[in-house]
Amino acid sequence: MSESTNALGGYLRARRDLVMPQQAGIPDAGVRRVPGLRREEVAMLAGVSADYYLRLERGRDRNPSVHVLESIARVLQLDDDHFAHLLALVAEVPRQRKRRPRKEPPPAGSLKLLDSLMQPAFIEDRYFDVLAANRMATALSPGLAVGGNQLRDLFLEPAEQALYPEWENVTECFIASLRQAVGTDIDDPRFIELTGELSLASPRFRQLWARHEVRGQRGTPLRINHPQVGEMTLNRERLAINGTEGLMLVVYHPDAGSSDADKLALLASAALPTSNTEHESLRHT
Repeated sequence: MSESTNALGGYLRARRDLVMPQQAGIPDAGVRRVPGLRREEVAMLAGVSADYYLRLERGRDRNPSVHVLESIARVLQLDDDHFAHLLALVAEVPRQRKRRPRKEPPPAGSLKLLDSLMQPAFIEDRYFDVLAANRMATALSPGLAVGGNQLRDLFLEPAEQALYPEWENVTECFIASLRQAVGTDIDDPRFIELTGELSLASPRFRQLWARHEVRGQRGTPLRINHPQVGEMTLNRERLAINGTEGLMLVVYHPDAGSSDADKLALLASAALPTSNTEHESLRHT
């Protein structure tokens, strides 16, 4: 049974593999055939029968009670984001399969705001496709040009990987965010296309995707090693755009008065615009 038909089972297996017996209070009993907890151990610690837990993992029971899910979440040491994802996988919510446009154009107001920003800024969708960007964003990274996909560049483009001294941490963050953004909508064509391409091309992507990490991106400092101005730390903020299906305005900004601010100003002087934005084509889609 594939992930799309048994998302709950895939999620439980992946999270079970990540919990070591010692973390769950189970004594080390020598060589084990599985990297994490066995099914029967999860069942025992959660207070459910081994047969019932097996039915959950195999997709034969899709209506567990919240109490059972809370018990399993405790054993699997799920945080709030991961538990919310678990609940979403079993929620009986009618899924209206309306056809979404492949690229939802950003609202005019968000483009005007983007025009006004002096910091690197761009608009992304839930798949990290870049839908609009100002000139400072593309000066920071050519991968932030309109039409690019940050996830693909992050895993497949050496120049983009070199931009991030903490590349491994950044990839973990992006994958966990994609899981949360997509939720249970895993049969969406764009999702299938992107994850399929990266699964074939990137061992690192396959490794992270199998972990089923779920975590939303939050405002955080990000180290960047820029080829022109060197290493700097910028704050990365993601702001939801109201009235859209998951579009976000992303802004990189330095701490005021810092050496990072000086480096960003130096980068800006080399990217003085004749026109500040690079999203004109989107106005006509």
